[in-house]
Amino acid sequence: GAVDSVHWQQRLSDPNPEVRAKGLEALQTALKFSKAIGGTSVLLVPGRVTPDASYEQCWERSIAEIKKAIPLAQELGIPILIENVWNDFLTDPKETARFIDACESPMVGSYFDMGNAVRYSPPHEWIPILGQRIKKLDIKDYKRQPEGGNLGAGFSAKLLEGDVDWPRCMAELKKIGYTGWATAEIQSGDRTWLADVAHRMDKIFAS
Repeated sequence: GAVDSVHWQQRLSDPNPEVRAKGLEALQTALKFSKAIGGTSVLLVPGRVTPDASYEQCWERSIAEIKKAIPLAQELGIPILIENVWNDFLTDPKETARFIDACESPMVGSYFDMGNAVRYSPPHEWIPILGQRIKKLDIKDYKRQPEGGNLGAGFSAKLLEGDVDWPRCMAELKKIGYTGWATAEIQSGDRTWLADVAHRMDKIFAS
């Protein structure tokens, strides 16, 4: 698949309609690019809560722009998948599910990031709520940090060494009948590093 690479800068939640228009254009470009390379989705961060974009404004603005891209997504057969990230928006599974449903199209789903969810609530609690909305997975771990600590440092945990309860996540994924992509979204490395990542992912999927 492809990632809408400008969604943090040209946000669909931006108060400036010209910026939102550029964000929409970038999303449409990503859809066409994904189709051209044989991809099966576009990952999207739908917006960010900021001083000039309240939660409600972020919700309304981003859904309006996503709906404009849905006809192209349908034409190309490339779904728009919303990733859960640290954007102060859609920080719990019920809100995420409600947002996806508000887009009113089966072409909008969830690109569920296991590690990103830990900051807010255990990822195995998200899976049954998002259910069939989950179309792809990002696999990474996260170690909760002490109060006042560097939150970003939690992502340095290797797979199986953080706070994701992988057996419970796998059990919940089986319950919803998930089959599909699961991508290691972690730092790169040499062949030895990649072999270790693959080994850890095999252990996760077998748990």
